[in-house]
Order: sequence, then structure tokens, then C-alpha cells
Amino acid sequence: MAVGSDSDGGSVLDRVGTDMVGPIARRYFVSNGFDGALTGVGVTVGAYLSGIDEGLTVVSLGLAAAVGLCTSGVWSVWEIERAEMRAEIQETEEAMLADLSDTQVERDKMSNQVVNAAMSGLGPLLGLVLPLTPFLFEATVLTMFEATIASVAVAVGVLFTFGAYMASISRQRWYVAGARMGLAGIVVAVINVFLPG
Repeated sequence: MAVGSDSDGGSVLDRVGTDMVGPIARRYFVSNGFDGALTGVGVTVGAYLSGIDEGLTVVSLGLAAAVGLCTSGVWSVWEIERAEMRAEIQETEEAMLADLSDTQVERDKMSNQVVNAAMSGLGPLLGLVLPLTPFLFEATVLTMFEATIASVAVAVGVLFTFGAYMASISRQRWYVAGARMGLAGIVVAVINVFLPG
């Protein structure tokens, strides 16, 4: 049993860096997903108010925005995490008077970097692409107006889900946190309606 505990303890120690990926990756995913969903609201409402009359055109505009946000999320976090990783490794090397190149420590931190960058890109991709889906049914099932309303509703639902998820982690009231996040989508839609032009 003691051996098992030692083995488990060693395993836990080996996974400390990996376990830390969870909260950091979550923050990147939700924060950038929030940005993606709000961008989706801006794109879809703005497209409708600008007189665009084809759903596929709105989808194309939204996908272009998604590419930009996703690339930004992955690239920026990759560079941020790379700098942080190198700083942490150098600090550890100085404290241990050892070279950690090509060690498990370096590999774990590189794994964290990859996961964090991937989650940072996945958040805005989902946050923006999901609100575009109603426009795929424009002209067959929905009018442009109905697709726009449905898109805003989907974005608000995505934002609500992000809020509820984060609340479940922090033991807050999920419906209150979800409503707070979802409200942002409605606010962006209303602001777009009153923008000049």
C-alpha cells in the first residue's frame, strides 16, 4: 500500500504541470469564447442592418472573423506561454544549478503550452461559428430577420453556457452567472441597432 501511495504520489508530482493546464486553459477558452460569441452578434446583426440579404454571405463574413479570432487566440497564447515557460525554466535551472533541456519538466511545460494555445483558439471558434448556423437555413426555413434573431439567441445561449459552467466550478448560482454573461450578447445586439448608418 505504501508502495502504491509512493507510486501515486510520484504520479501526482509528475502531473503537477499538466494539472495546472486545467484552470489556465479554461480561462483562455471561456474568455476567448466570450469574445467570439460577442463578435458573432456584432457580425450577424451588423450584416442584417447593412442590407445583406443572403445567409451564406453572412456565414462567409462570420467565418472570416472566426479565422482572425482563432488565429489570434492560438498565436498570442503560444507566444505568451512560450515566454512564461522559458522564464520559469530558467528560474528553476538557476535554483537547481542544472540544465533542464530535454527533460520531463521541459516536456510537461511544452505540453501545457500546446493545450493552452489550442483551447485559446477553440473558444472563439465555437463562440463565433455556432451563432452562424441559423444563416445556413436562410431562404429555406428562415427569413434573414428570423435567422438574425435566432443567431443572437444562439449567441446568448453560448454566453449563458459559459457563465453557468464557470459558476459550477466556483460554486456560484449557475443561472445568475449565466444570465450575467448572456446579457452581454443582448447589450451588443441593441448597441448595433442604434449605431449610426
